[in-house]
Amino acid sequence: MKVHFIGIGGIGLSALARYLAHNGHTVSGSDVMDTTMTNKLRLENIPVTIPHDASAITDQDLVVYSAVIKEDNVERQAAVAKGVRVLPRREALTHILEDKKVYSVCGAHGKSTTTAILAAILGSSALIGAESKEFGSNVRFTEGNLLTFEADESDGSFLNSNPYCAVVTNAEPEHMEYYGYDFEAFYASYHKFLEKAKIRVINAEDPYLSTVLLDCVKLFPSKDITELHYEVIDGEPMTCFNLKDLGEFRVWGFGYHIAVDASLAILAALHETDIETIRKNILRFKGIKKRFDIIQKRENFTLIDDYGHHPTEIEATLMAAGLYAKLNNLGSITAIWQPHKYSRTVDNLERFIDCFEGVDKLIILPVWSAGEKAIDLDFAALFARYNPIMADSFETARKLTDLDNGLVIGFGAGDITYQLRKTCQA
Repeated sequence: MKVHFIGIGGIGLSALARYLAHNGHTVSGSDVMDTTMTNKLRLENIPVTIPHDASAITDQDLVVYSAVIKEDNVERQAAVAKGVRVLPRREALTHILEDKKVYSVCGAHGKSTTTAILAAILGSSALIGAESKEFGSNVRFTEGNLLTFEADESDGSFLNSNPYCAVVTNAEPEHMEYYGYDFEAFYASYHKFLEKAKIRVINAEDPYLSTVLLDCVKLFPSKDITELHYEVIDGEPMTCFNLKDLGEFRVWGFGYHIAVDASLAILAALHETDIETIRKNILRFKGIKKRFDIIQKRENFTLIDDYGHHPTEIEATLMAAGLYAKLNNLGSITAIWQPHKYSRTVDNLERFIDCFEGVDKLIILPVWSAGEKAIDLDFAALFARYNPIMADSFETARKLTDLDNGLVIGFGAGDITYQLRKTCQA
């Protein structure tokens, strides 16, 4: 088939595009601007049109668009006018994954990490919403029909991921605008996802998942994870723990949340391989890009890029950052936050205000709107307890305060990752 992806620069859609191209389909795409990802796709012989243009629609058999692409997009309209089949990503998944044995991982937090750990253990093909440092991409191809897949609840597409094994890290309400702020519909979607799978692995201490009556492999982190401690081995952060009666495991990264993610991956992998293979293969995991991603390091200074854009994620990562700073004698911790979406910021405002507790310095960048209409928020007043530094960019922040000492960590799902990495290249 000839398949065109509108929004191909996104981490999820680019993985599907690469997957189909590998399987022999003719793939093209478009996006609003050039990025590192669109440049990588071109190097893989996938043509990308910048910006969206009706002329990109020629003789394709199928057009797939991401959740942010609206009905008035010129390429969607051109495809409809030409009679080309047009599907949102969530519907296309059913056709793309239907013949695979899918280990499908979802949840509000930790799904990228859990998917990447599981892929490392199984050595399987993988489609991840982040770049695994193990294989330097968001997609990997191996022989056989086993596929580890990061499923997405934000647009309901996880229901179309054809799960053989469903892994749920947690079910904290997020992306509620998609569910019309209907909590019953939100939780019903998770239940339906679990029902679809032959094998189910869940964090049974999550408030909602603890009520699920389906037959599941249940992780009770507070009881099942013991002897938790942290080490720096050859300069790399490692979380060490015992899981149930399975012995000790070591996994890249710092934090209790890493132990939980790894434990879910281990319990899922037991349905495919033996425990000693799991214990060895989990060491292949080297972290994922933009998750506690150490991008610059020198004496008395470390710069970390983190995708955390929800209070729960920021809290967990800051706990890990504090531990890392202590073990490496880094002293102060500076958090640089680029709020992601006005809706998310408003929905979780009180928790955002609390989640930076303990940082020595807080820098707040403008909201990355992701196309949403602006809402007037006085961040300086709302976050006054931190005496925050307001800056229009990371580069501006460097002029306003010392960012060359201690541990500096950036949070956000917008372009902050590129701002931080540009500094490293300067």
